[in-house]
Amino acid sequence: MRMDRIIGRARWPRWLAALALGGVSATGFAPLGLWPVTLAAVALWMALVRAAPGLRAALAVGWWFGLGHFVIGNDWIATAFHYQDAMPAWLGWIAVTLLALYLALFPALAAGLGWAGGRGRGDAYPLILAAAWIFAEWLRATLFTGFAWNPLGVIWLDALGVARLAPFIGTYGLSGVAILVAGGLMLLGERRWKAGAALAAGPIAIGVALLLAEGAPVPASGHAVRIVQPDIGQQDKWRQGFEDRNFARLASLSGTPGPEPRLLLWPEAAVPEYLEESRPEDIRARARIARLLGPRDIMLTGGTAIEWGKDNFAAGARNSLFAIDARGRILARYDKAHLVPYGEYLPMRPILSAIGLSRLAPGDLDFWPGPGPRSLGLPGFGKVGVQICYEMIFSGQVVDSAHRPDFIFNPSNDAWFGPSGPPQHLAQARLRAIEEGLPVIRATPTGISAIIDARGNLAASLPWRTAGAITGRLPAALPPTPFARYGNILPILFAGLLVALAIAHRRIAR
Repeated sequence: MRMDRIIGRARWPRWLAALALGGVSATGFAPLGLWPVTLAAVALWMALVRAAPGLRAALAVGWWFGLGHFVIGNDWIATAFHYQDAMPAWLGWIAVTLLALYLALFPALAAGLGWAGGRGRGDAYPLILAAAWIFAEWLRATLFTGFAWNPLGVIWLDALGVARLAPFIGTYGLSGVAILVAGGLMLLGERRWKAGAALAAGPIAIGVALLLAEGAPVPASGHAVRIVQPDIGQQDKWRQGFEDRNFARLASLSGTPGPEPRLLLWPEAAVPEYLEESRPEDIRARARIARLLGPRDIMLTGGTAIEWGKDNFAAGARNSLFAIDARGRILARYDKAHLVPYGEYLPMRPILSAIGLSRLAPGDLDFWPGPGPRSLGLPGFGKVGVQICYEMIFSGQVVDSAHRPDFIFNPSNDAWFGPSGPPQHLAQARLRAIEEGLPVIRATPTGISAIIDARGNLAASLPWRTAGAITGRLPAALPPTPFARYGNILPILFAGLLVALAIAHRRIAR
């Protein structure tokens, strides 16, 4: 029986079936991780797309699927509105839906290309749709500064070794693999055994083989690290009078210096003072940080830098990471480059502020973007690449390839995002480690903080909403992967290969 008839017999409208399948497909993301359910939902959706009577209908099936997929997959955004007094909490779900209305255009694009390119091509249809999905997902991560959260390929992270393909085809290529496997399930449901089995089992077999061939675990580099997770909720982070209490909690979890140098890591925006300024409170902040450090220790902490305009006027701010030594000196600073619209700056501020909208993050100054990925030299600890919070989700944009770091530090503030956002953010950080062959350290105020080795495995972690510290060793980096060398050229080439295979299959079938 054709799979699209399963839904057709239930007499559901095509749009409603696509919407429901899109919502179900999001259960493959963390924290649920129901990746077989995602593959089954995508397989049924692919059958709906192929059965569409025309291009307009195929586009609609893709759009409704995307709407359900992104409303459920981005539910964590709604939680952020609970911490903004200037806007009502119920506005969060309107924001999630409005964002999904836009993001759904990308599955619609993939569906339209897949339908148009796959007509009459039988078993080649999944190849065409997989290539179209890779292109659409890359476009989603790029257009209008991009929104790369939850690429479909992240469902493979702990599934059958398929994520081990990421160093060769990137995360967007993994998303194409998800479409291929779902297409294989669709063909198996139609009793097209040979092609279905090849598509459904082939990528999984390759992933398992790569997993078995990995060999010994990644060794530690020897550098001692301590990650602090203070469990300071967003409701307390900027509350007046809580600065000293919050610092005391961070300090108490930082441990005491010993004879061995340590790298002490605090979360994004851990310090409310402006560490580079000369006000008495800022000088005191640097001094009390220095007192936590041994002679050769280095602290990496998130904070804010002020950009001054004419007449000593504060014109903007930077979401920054500071490296501080035991003398209270700032050794280096990194400024976040990929800012969150409406979170760290308000687009069209004169218009939107006039109707009562504001940024989700507190403060009147908009953040300014930094220049992009760069590596900071840390005496005694090598080079660190920094990606602050949301920046970590952008595949192929997290490392200064000309100055490859020894590890990536991802300070983040996931206290905004309820129970689903933190594990999803962690999953995407793990994919960056696999792609780049670099260890990743995450420090967050409420979790999930972690040490991730260069193969994406969790060497240590702290659960969500738990105060504590991780003391461990920095895992070693692996040699640069193909993805580290060539970036998102690889998934685009993979998409081109799939199109070429579809064309070749059609000619052979004649």
